[in-house]
Amino acid sequence: MSEDMKQAALDYHSKPRPGKISVEITKPTLTSRDLSLAYSPGVAEPVREIAADPENAYLYTAKGNLVAVISDGSAILGLGNLGPLASKPVMEGKGVLFKRFAGIDVFDIEVNSESPQAFIETVERIADTFGGINLEDIKAPECFEIERTLIEKCNVPIFHDDQHGTAIVTAAGMLNALELQGKTLEEARIVCMGAGAAAVACMKILISCGAKSENIMMLDRKGVIHSGRDDLNQYKAMFAVETDRRTPEDALKDADVFIGLSGADLMSAEMLKSMAPNPVVFACSNPDPEISPELALATRDDLIMATGRSDYPNQVNNVLGFPFIFRGALDVRATAINEEMKVAAVHAIRELAKKPVPQEICDAYGVDSLEFGKEYIIPKPMDIRLLEMVPAAVARAAVDSGVAGKAYPAHYPLKSMEDII
Repeated sequence: MSEDMKQAALDYHSKPRPGKISVEITKPTLTSRDLSLAYSPGVAEPVREIAADPENAYLYTAKGNLVAVISDGSAILGLGNLGPLASKPVMEGKGVLFKRFAGIDVFDIEVNSESPQAFIETVERIADTFGGINLEDIKAPECFEIERTLIEKCNVPIFHDDQHGTAIVTAAGMLNALELQGKTLEEARIVCMGAGAAAVACMKILISCGAKSENIMMLDRKGVIHSGRDDLNQYKAMFAVETDRRTPEDALKDADVFIGLSGADLMSAEMLKSMAPNPVVFACSNPDPEISPELALATRDDLIMATGRSDYPNQVNNVLGFPFIFRGALDVRATAINEEMKVAAVHAIRELAKKPVPQEICDAYGVDSLEFGKEYIIPKPMDIRLLEMVPAAVARAAVDSGVAGKAYPAHYPLKSMEDII
């Protein structure tokens, strides 16, 4: 980042007032009677109603449109374990995206916990305040156990976006890329470089969408994850395969798909050359991908390329998923975000990329047109139709799979922010 950009980022966060989010009042407070209704004695009436039936919290408080974004700061973006307080700008940023794209209110909470169990206990004790909880920037493998335990203990949706948000958007783009390349997920041979939270979640959802586990080869810092290794945790062991391939070069030979969730410049031109005809390369390490688009496209002209960066086509961007997934979950009072809801989001995002793109969206990105093809396999974040398609698909899946507390909303599908109730 340039010095000018660094200073601009600091100024953005500090001026004219520190931070990026605030709390707003949603009821009139102009008169003495207003204040009597807002607090004492009027507040006693909804208190009694909620005490009689906890579901009334959705009727009389902000719970139904409130998400907690919670972190321990152990895996902040690409910066590592810098602690909970240092994660606060990121958590506030997540709140901005929830509000901007799906009208969802957020409290960001940074937990200074000495252990995963302490973190779990803290979140469990405050969970009922919220309609849903978004876990963020928690390192692997602890994040797996934290999420699993909280799902068991809490009665609101728990969603670790670093895992599932990345996985959902990756799967949507991958299905479209393979279709354009004349291939299917069921038959594709997939190599995943990286074995952390996002990588494990990506492979799981690809399997839910039709990929064969025997066609997936995952690599960590020691090379291919194979059944002969005795140093694998339970999450890596799920992807151990019988193979004599050991190195990234071995793994990528004749592969149809490369998914990078690892580090910069770990894929060479020679590795790319060894892949099967018409390959798909998702090099998603940020800010520097496993192979630069310039090198990849100079090496092969038959590939489809995606990255995690906004300055190249086909950005794998979590904001395509999490605001709208929570919108759908909140609007039917879902008690979980289950696999059916995640897969529904995949297909909704995937299908939107195939629809004609309105000119105002093209104008927002400074291009004459956008059309489904090799450089447009994933919708753009500013596409308002995400609000129409993704929450509706997620809400329907929640109702159909039995985790919804309310019927499918009569005001769905949402056409604009004004439709949010």
